[in-house]
Amino acid sequence: MGAPAIWWVRRDLRLADNPALVAAAASGAVIPVFILDEVAETHGAAPKWRLGLGVAALARSLEAAGSRLILRRGRAREVLRGLLSETGAGAVHWNRLYDPDARQRDEGVKAALKEDGVRAVSHAGHVIHEPWTVETGSGGFYKVYSPFWKAVRDRDVEAPLAVPRLHAPETWPGSDDLDGWKMGAAMDRGADIVARHVVVGEDAARARLDSFIADKVARYDTARDLLAVDGTSGLSENLTHGEISARTCWQAGWAAMQAGSRGAETFLKELIWRDFAYHLVYHTPHITRRNWREEWEAFAWNEDAHLKEVRDWKRGRTGMAIVDAAMREMYVTGRMHNRARMLVASYLTKHLLSHWKIGMDWFADCLVDWDPASNAMGWQWSAGSGPDATPYFRVFNPETQAEKFDREGTYRTRWLAEISRTPPDTALSYFDAIPLSWNMTARDPYPATPIIGAAEGRKRALEAYENRAF
Repeated sequence: MGAPAIWWVRRDLRLADNPALVAAAASGAVIPVFILDEVAETHGAAPKWRLGLGVAALARSLEAAGSRLILRRGRAREVLRGLLSETGAGAVHWNRLYDPDARQRDEGVKAALKEDGVRAVSHAGHVIHEPWTVETGSGGFYKVYSPFWKAVRDRDVEAPLAVPRLHAPETWPGSDDLDGWKMGAAMDRGADIVARHVVVGEDAARARLDSFIADKVARYDTARDLLAVDGTSGLSENLTHGEISARTCWQAGWAAMQAGSRGAETFLKELIWRDFAYHLVYHTPHITRRNWREEWEAFAWNEDAHLKEVRDWKRGRTGMAIVDAAMREMYVTGRMHNRARMLVASYLTKHLLSHWKIGMDWFADCLVDWDPASNAMGWQWSAGSGPDATPYFRVFNPETQAEKFDREGTYRTRWLAEISRTPPDTALSYFDAIPLSWNMTARDPYPATPIIGAAEGRKRALEAYENRAF
C-alpha cells in the first residue's frame, strides 16, 4: 500500500464527513494522531477537560473500526517530525482552523514539513463555507451578518462524506496515556458535576441532531428564546470539538426546511452565524484580542477582574436573579442558554461597565462548548465594540427580559437555591461544583438588592457612553 499517512486530529473528533481522514485513507494505511500541543495546552479548565473526553470517545471509535489513536504531547511541529521519522509516513493531512493561534501553529507546521519534503495537506472540514469563499460585490469580506446570510443561503452544500475504510500500518508507533495527561486537573471537584450534563462523542452527537430534527426544530424559532424550555439543539459542544460536522447539521436542517418545518430556517441561520464568526476571525484576527472597533479603545471600562462586583458576577451573586441563574447554569452544566449569554454579557459590560475581555476569559474557562471565534464575536457583539454589534445605547433590562423569557420564574428557581424553600438538585449541585475557597452555601441569604439595578445601570452606562464620541 505504500507509506502510511498521518491524520492529524484537532477539532474534528469524528470519522464521518471528515475530509482529512478520507484523503489520508485514500493513500493506504492511516495513523491517527492527536497532539496535546501548544494551542490545546492554553485551553481553559472546562474546554480542556471536555476535549479530553472527546479524544477518549474518538479513540474508542477508532478501536471499533480496527484502528487506534496515537497520543503525543509537545509542540506540533516537533512531534509530527518525530512521528514521520518513526513511521516512515509520507504525508500529513488535517482539517483547517481559522483562529489566529491555530493558524500560526498550522502555517509553521506546513512550512516545516514542506521544507522536509513531506506532503502537508490541509482540508476544509470545520465550517460550511470557508472564510475566503464568501465575498462582497466589491471583493471584500462581510462585516454585517444579514448580507452574509443572503450571500450563502442558496449555495449548494456538498453531501457529507462517508466513513472511509481504515487500514492499519504494519507497525504502530508508541502512544502516551490519556489519563496521564490529567486534562481535567483544573476542573477540580467540578468535573463530577459537569460530567452529568455533557453529551460526548460522534454517535451521541448524531443522536442529538436526529432527536432535535424529529422533536424540536419545528418550534425552534420561538422555543430557542425561552429560558426554561429545552428548545435548542444543544449541538454547540459537539460542533466545537468536531464530533459532528457543520455540513451534516446543515443538510439535516435543510431537509427539514424543505419538508415545511417552521423553525428549520432559523436553525440554518444559526449555523451560518457560526460561519460568520469564523469569517470575521479570519479576516480580522484582532477580534480575539482587542476591540474590533478602534473607537472603543478609548472607552474607560473597568479592567480589574478581581473587583468585588466582577467576582460577584462570576459567582452568581449580583442580586439580579436572571443573571445569577445563568452564571450558575454555566458552572453546573458547562453551557449556558444563548439568550442568557446575551443578558449576562450585557450586565457585565454595560451595567457594571467592565471590559468584555473579562467575560470572554471567564467563559473560556467555564464553557465546554467554548469556541474561539464565537466567544470573541459574541462578547464584542454584546458590548457594542464588535462588528454588527448591538448598538451601544441598547442596554438589556434583565428584569423585563426575565418577565418575557422566564415568566413563571422556572429558570431562576432551577439554578438559584437561595430563592426557594425546597431548591431542586440542579440549584444545589452548584455548591458541590464551586471551589471551597468561595465559601458559599445554599443557606446563605440571597442579596436583598442588586449590585446595580436595571434602570440605574442603564442610566450610568448611557452617561458613560455620551461622555465620549462614537
